[in-house]
Amino acid sequence: MNKTEAKTRIAKLREEINHHRYLYHVLDKQEISDSALDSLKHELFKLEEEFPELITPDSPTQRVAGAPLAKFSKVAHSRPILSLEDVFGFEELDEWLKKNQRLVSGNYDFYSELKLDGLTVVLSYEDGVLVRGATRGDGRIGEDVTQNLKTINSIPLKLSADKVKLKLPRIFEIRGEVVMPKKVFAKINQEQEQLGLPKYANPRNVAAGSIRQLDPQITAARRLDCVAFEIITDIGQKTHEQVHQLLQGLGFKTLPHNQYCSDLNEVKKYLAKWEKARHDLDYQTDGVVVVVNDLVLQKKLGYVGKTERWMAAYKFSAEQATTKVLEIKVQVGRIGTLTPVAVLEPVRLAGSTVSRATLHNQDEIDRLDLRIGDTVIVQKAGDIIPDIMTVLPKLRTGKEKKFSMPKKCPICASPVIRPEGEVNFYCSNPKCFAVEQERIVHFVSKKAFNMDGLGPKIIEALINAGLISSAADLFKLKAGDLAPLERFAEKSSINLVESIRGATKITLARFIYALGIRHVGEETAVDLAKHFGSLEKLAAASEEEFQSLPDVGGVMANSLFQYFNDPVQQKFLEELKQGGVQILAPEAKAQSAKLAGQTFVLTGSLAKLTRDEAKEKIRNLGGEISESVSKKTGYVVVGSEPGSKYDKAVKLGVKVLKEEEFEALITRI
Repeated sequence: MNKTEAKTRIAKLREEINHHRYLYHVLDKQEISDSALDSLKHELFKLEEEFPELITPDSPTQRVAGAPLAKFSKVAHSRPILSLEDVFGFEELDEWLKKNQRLVSGNYDFYSELKLDGLTVVLSYEDGVLVRGATRGDGRIGEDVTQNLKTINSIPLKLSADKVKLKLPRIFEIRGEVVMPKKVFAKINQEQEQLGLPKYANPRNVAAGSIRQLDPQITAARRLDCVAFEIITDIGQKTHEQVHQLLQGLGFKTLPHNQYCSDLNEVKKYLAKWEKARHDLDYQTDGVVVVVNDLVLQKKLGYVGKTERWMAAYKFSAEQATTKVLEIKVQVGRIGTLTPVAVLEPVRLAGSTVSRATLHNQDEIDRLDLRIGDTVIVQKAGDIIPDIMTVLPKLRTGKEKKFSMPKKCPICASPVIRPEGEVNFYCSNPKCFAVEQERIVHFVSKKAFNMDGLGPKIIEALINAGLISSAADLFKLKAGDLAPLERFAEKSSINLVESIRGATKITLARFIYALGIRHVGEETAVDLAKHFGSLEKLAAASEEEFQSLPDVGGVMANSLFQYFNDPVQQKFLEELKQGGVQILAPEAKAQSAKLAGQTFVLTGSLAKLTRDEAKEKIRNLGGEISESVSKKTGYVVVGSEPGSKYDKAVKLGVKVLKEEEFEALITRI
């Protein structure tokens, strides 16, 4: 990027960031997530670092927060509340330390504390009695919210220095973070919904809004917490670790999860631990504040601009980030569906670098008003491909291009069709190379035949070499057939054939899933296997019999009936039988019937069990699995980053179990 392009990009980034910072810090509103805003700020910071001559005093990187609200009296802080340097990943944390070591030599140890997502406040005590509580404001001037802060039980109204054996000075100040526990937030949102009011976006917004209420009774009803993290007044403290010990001794609430770390390797272990465990906390956190422990070193390091040098905010892997759409490609799936996929400027997201995001269909692209070249917010939950959540049109330059689905299949050039009433486009050629390849990829996947070592690239090579044209051909392969293929030595050829031979025995449920019948997923395959018990009975069923089953509607019933009565598919099933595929006898009945009649829905990522392991435990106890929440659902098991199923469970009053509660339930039974 040249200087002219950088100048244009910087101007647009500043405008966008200032808009969202005003909403967030002044009006307590939010249009995009914190991690998405962090991503924009990080891009601006890097551009200004590359082109320092473009830095201006009014840049968002040169300020701390918004102006105080006029409805409260203003308070000048005794010491400015400066900002923290954000770091993304261990490499940037290493660089932060090396930069400090170049400035000031010394023995560096650290104190790591979870960065809570709340509202920073300054508490002032006179002769041990709370006389004033103020918000951060712009870092120098905040708002006097003393009466509201007095309603928070975790804030002591009077200090006792007996436990710390210190005589406090007449004026004593500390800093803390006002936060709302997740359970309280969930209850407030439930009440909002019952009243027909919009739900709040996150606990931070509610906490900030509660502190800025003119009526302290409203604040008191919100059951807020305050976690202390800094002593402003010098009372002889030597380390930041000691600061936290003193705070606790004086009666302030501190986080028990904070930890002293002798070096950066210990810090990294702490970060790795809480990257996974953060969702189990009572409070919302987006990272860890890594603090140089020695206060003498802190003073020597000082600050630069608006940022303290001696502490850094390590940001956890974002579930959301901003990036650019470089291109839109179209993929062809196993039933001929054309799916647009955005090729992204690589961005770090949820612990990995991503360069693609699903766009689902043309309707979704139109809804987003997405164009090639747009800056977008992408989101990733778990290990799935990211979604584009929002387009940021204010960052457009005029060079962006609109996208429309192709009229011909990008693989075989056959006409593309869109059936009436459907959102998807399809390749009209049932023998399209891409369709056949994706069908085979699905057939050998983990939840189907689970043929180890047979990935998409090998399948493509086998098709190109004319060795297979359908999944049934896999069972005819011999090691010698693979010898002509590039990179296939004798040993790897033997291993692959053995993997295929070892997969010939399969349960009926997995076999049904492997067939890739339209609209039939993993859970429906299990239900069909339980009901029919054999492939012969399943294949002979009428459309009416399919439709009579629970959770099987007219569209799925028709799809099943058409599949098993299609001569092409009947020939395919016969070829599988001739190839040695054996469908195992029906699985043994559940080990227990103690969960009989109970339906479970799983949402979010479980820490100790895989989804398949959790489902197996439920089935072994006689329970049922469903993919959707209804009033008939017995339990919704919630892991980290739960989706809309959790919200629906709360709305319907369905019992929600955290992972540890689920484990306790199945262990007790």
